[in-house]
Amino acid sequence: MKWFKAVSAFCAAVIVGVSLAGCAGSSTKESTGGYIDDTVVTTKVKSALFSDKEIKSSEIGVVTFKGRVQLSGFVSSQAIANRAVEITRNVTGVRVVENDMQVK
Repeated sequence: MKWFKAVSAFCAAVIVGVSLAGCAGSSTKESTGGYIDDTVVTTKVKSALFSDKEIKSSEIGVVTFKGRVQLSGFVSSQAIANRAVEITRNVTGVRVVENDMQVK
């Protein structure tokens, strides 16, 4: 009976360890919590861009990875691109803004 309990405890520990390792992030893959955090940041950035009357937010793509926000797409002027970058920088949770927008 002691042997059965020991094996059961070991198996439970292995299952928990493997499960937790599956949730861990790496340099190219986010943890579950990190993914949720980045989703929140992306939503906040899109909302802030949408609220600005000068910016057509549908023209700007927003992707977040570990707090690094990438803005992409085509905008009508460099001033609009600069405004989008400035708005994004002021969003809580944004560490770095990469401006990959192009003026059409």
